[in-house]
Order: sequence, then structure tokens, then C-alpha cells
Amino acid sequence: MVRAGLTVERIVLAAAELADAAGFDNVTISALARHFGVKDASMYSHVRNLGDLRQRVALFAAGEMGDLIGAALAGRAGKDALVAFANAYRAYAVAHPGRYAATQIHLDPAVIAESEAFHRHVHYTHSTLRAYGLTEPDITDAGRLLRSTFHGYANLEATGGFSHSRPVQTSWERAVDALHFLLSNWKNT
Repeated sequence: MVRAGLTVERIVLAAAELADAAGFDNVTISALARHFGVKDASMYSHVRNLGDLRQRVALFAAGEMGDLIGAALAGRAGKDALVAFANAYRAYAVAHPGRYAATQIHLDPAVIAESEAFHRHVHYTHSTLRAYGLTEPDITDAGRLLRSTFHGYANLEATGGFSHSRPVQTSWERAVDALHFLLSNWKNT
């Protein structure tokens, strides 16, 4: 690619694509400089350092994932919302493994506090859980349960961790059904 027109947005998109193709750990300033046909030093006029680049990819991916989840949730409540949320989460994680890995990195709390994308994730989770009649602190506990279940399942699926002949989709549907049952009976636990 030519050097002209190099922007932060193009660099972040290229980094996200590289993360999906080669793994998030392989996103480096040098790899992107090679991609754009420039020297490493040229990249630093657009991103401060590797940490800044990875943070930008994390925020970009969180925004994409939030858009997908938000579209899936539109007009849904209760079990329908839970299923839509779960399926959108899993679909993004499996389709974009490098971008998804970026959303799992530790970010400075101040960055998260200013991130509209992360606020949307919290809003979507809370809205889904409030439909089950949950309030704090139960929403936090249930939200952690959902995230760890979705993350664990998608991670195992993406790395080939399910080798049994039973269809992975069937097990996924049973897992989401179990979550629905648990959330419906949360107050009784």
C-alpha cells in the first residue's frame, strides 16, 4: 500500500484484520508498518506505542461487538433477548477471534469509563437481566455468570476444544436454556 492516506482509522482496521488472521498477540507496530509499506517510525505519528494501538483495537472491537449485540437485542425481552445476546456474542467471538481477544485485555479504568462501547455492553447486559426481575447486586453476579459462560464456550469452540460427536450448536442451545432457567429462578437460589 502507498504511504499517502495513512490514518489512525486505517491503522486500527488493519490491526484488527491482522489480529483475526494471525492472532492478537501478533499485532505489532512492525507488522503494520510492513503491511502499509512504511518504516516503523512512520507509525508513531499515528499511534503512541504498541499499547496504544492494542487499546484502540480493543475499543474498535468492543464497538463492533456492541453494534452486533444491540441489533440482535432490538425489540426482544426475556428469553428471546438472552438467546439473541448469547448468539450475537458467540458469533462475534468465533468470527473475529483476534478482535474478540482484544476485547479481553486489561484496560485502564479511566479508558473504560470514557468508552461508549463498553457502556453499551453494560447497558445491554443490565437490560437483559432486569427483564428477569434482577437488581443489584444480583445483576453484577448474573452478568459475570453470563460473560464467563459465553466467553468460555466461544473460546473452547474457537480453539477446537469440543471434540465430541454431539453437535456444538445443540450443546450451546442447552447451555443458554440452562442460563434462562437459572435466571428465571435466581431469586430462589
